[in-house]
Amino acid sequence: MDIETKNSGVGTGPSRVRAPARDVALAVVRGLALVPLCLIGSVLCFCLTLVSVALIPIGIGLVTTPWVLTGVRAFADRRRLLAAEWAGVRIPRAYRPLPADANPWARTFGMLGDPATWRDVRWLPVDMTAGTVTALLAFALPLYPLEGFAIAAGLWRVLPDGYWYGFVRVTDQISAFYAAGLGAALLLAALWLTPRLLHAHFRLTGAVLGSGQGELAERVRVLTETRRDAVDTSAAELRRIERDLHDGAQARLVAMGMDLGTIEALLEKDPEQARKLLAQARRSSADALTELRELVRGIHPPVLAERGLGDAVRALALRLPVDVEVAVDLPGRVEAPVEAAAYFAVSEVLTNAVKHSGADRIWVDVHHAEGRLRVTVTDNGRGGAAVSAGSGLAGVERRLGTFDGVMAVSSPAGGPTMVTMEIPCA
Repeated sequence: MDIETKNSGVGTGPSRVRAPARDVALAVVRGLALVPLCLIGSVLCFCLTLVSVALIPIGIGLVTTPWVLTGVRAFADRRRLLAAEWAGVRIPRAYRPLPADANPWARTFGMLGDPATWRDVRWLPVDMTAGTVTALLAFALPLYPLEGFAIAAGLWRVLPDGYWYGFVRVTDQISAFYAAGLGAALLLAALWLTPRLLHAHFRLTGAVLGSGQGELAERVRVLTETRRDAVDTSAAELRRIERDLHDGAQARLVAMGMDLGTIEALLEKDPEQARKLLAQARRSSADALTELRELVRGIHPPVLAERGLGDAVRALALRLPVDVEVAVDLPGRVEAPVEAAAYFAVSEVLTNAVKHSGADRIWVDVHHAEGRLRVTVTDNGRGGAAVSAGSGLAGVERRLGTFDGVMAVSSPAGGPTMVTMEIPCA
């Protein structure tokens, strides 16, 4: 796996020049891509929202508003993704959940009663104005100096008399050289300003879309839900252990005790039959021991405790009936509860892939980056996986939520399926 290292001031001259130039070029391209998003996308979303909300009193808005606001949320989510990928600015998503069976009235007023909805609506005018300006400046500032250089190269001859480049009035070759000097100064400024303008664009987005005090309330709500899920999961796990002990090892041990009683009675009367029952009791004891080992492994695999997450996932992959390629890049051991959560999450995802995807090859990537343990499981199956109530993936999401973890599933029809899990950890 390639590891990107940051320049700390040590390196050759050309590499130190190329890095700012690359950053500026990326900022120019990204600024150009953001301009239509800000100007067209935000205006369209804002106008549709106003019209749809205005139509609520006559009933039409009850049908259209949930769809429009869902589109606005998708538009805002796209900007959150770009902020994280292009500028490293994380903007939390704090929408209140809606019941799956909610009617149009409940959905409309549930979304309108969500403070995050109004943050989205307030953000749209900001994005179409200040957002457009910062994106446009990030695109135009590095290109404007080129005009000054072109003027000095002879373009001034075809320009109208008294053409202004910035604050320089171009009338002859001397003034054209002044324009080139201004262009050089602007280019130096652009090398420093352009990436920061793009970052300022996303910081502005985060300042408006960010939840502020609402984030704390949302955090409390999420922690309450994850605590409840953790308690329910623990109770279900205890019931499973009790059931497995009762139906498995306990039943075998009871049967073995009855066989031993029969053997004791047959030792004098029928030694041959007693020997047969002894062999059966020995097999029952071996089976009970195997079941107990499997039960213990299901609670906390010994290889996980002894050798860590990487080797535990490799051992898990060896037991599957399909080819599994495991790549691990961890600088050390993470906390034991996080290891256990990640291990059982991977186990559930792999089990789902083997049972339902029809895949014949699976790839597992485990690595640590930016203070988060990230695990990606990809298969070449038929796709169509979804996080729905009662599914194994929903259980994985609940397990990760206990540790503030998140899960994303990409599974188009026809495949492939990619499940990405992240857990904050040192």
